[in-house]
Amino acid sequence: MTIRILLIFVFLLLISGCIAVCSYGFKKKNKGVKLFGIIAAVLSVLGFICVPFSVYTVDTGEVAVVKFLGQANNIRQAGTYFDFWITNTIQKYDTKTQTIQIQTGTYSSDAQTMEIQMTVQYKIMSDKSIKIAEQYGSLDALQSRIESVAVEKTKAILSSYKAMNIIADRASMSPLVEEAIKKAIDEKFYVDIQTVAMTNIDFSDAFEKAVEDKMIAEQQQLKANYENETKIAKAKADAEAKVVAAEAEAKANDLLEKSLTDKILRQMYIEKWDGKLPETVAGDSSTMLIPVGNSSETVNNNKTE
Repeated sequence: MTIRILLIFVFLLLISGCIAVCSYGFKKKNKGVKLFGIIAAVLSVLGFICVPFSVYTVDTGEVAVVKFLGQANNIRQAGTYFDFWITNTIQKYDTKTQTIQIQTGTYSSDAQTMEIQMTVQYKIMSDKSIKIAEQYGSLDALQSRIESVAVEKTKAILSSYKAMNIIADRASMSPLVEEAIKKAIDEKFYVDIQTVAMTNIDFSDAFEKAVEDKMIAEQQQLKANYENETKIAKAKADAEAKVVAAEAEAKANDLLEKSLTDKILRQMYIEKWDGKLPETVAGDSSTMLIPVGNSSETVNNNKTE
């Protein structure tokens, strides 16, 4: 655009100069000067008509398709070009990544309504610009076709799942949708799909409330089950501890019983004896029975009256 403005300014100066020369020739009645001024003015006007409007620039990130008398026949990459504007038309396409924001409604397999929002990013194949010009005409028409296919494939994927499964597996929906769209929008669209992302899936308020209530009930049930299992586990642990204690006590008693020999029992009895003998009148003697094992030992004690 800057070059075109500069050329227009230059040719306007030339035309002005030619007009000045013609005026000078007429004033001086100089035929040579008049003729030169007229020819120069005509050429300047023709140059003004042809040159500035035939020069154009293709910026970086763009590609231009040149149509000669309506037929696309050439591609221009970034640069400055001259194509006669009367016979040639220029159609530019943006080769940078394009983003389509899509919002639509659909149904799950169990007839739950949902509103979905998604983003599709793509880039055109610059070397296929002539094909795009021939089949779609404009980038807007191509983008509209891409959007239609994306919506169709997204609805097909989501309608094969129940609403609860979609909610539970939201993260896995985007890859499935992206795969389906990339498979559908192949090289015949002359674009390269960069990314497909589902940014939101929104069910009806009634369904969302039902799901929330169900999740709360499940959490409460899980909590109750956990508390019950904890009580059972504690009771089981206490019972096992008592069994272990009883077994240990029984084992200790068994070991103690086996360790109590006749000699030890006699010694323990003597250690516990307070030194007093039981008195029984049986003639002139007293007796005391000391247990030894399974028998008793008699101790005689004679008393003098």
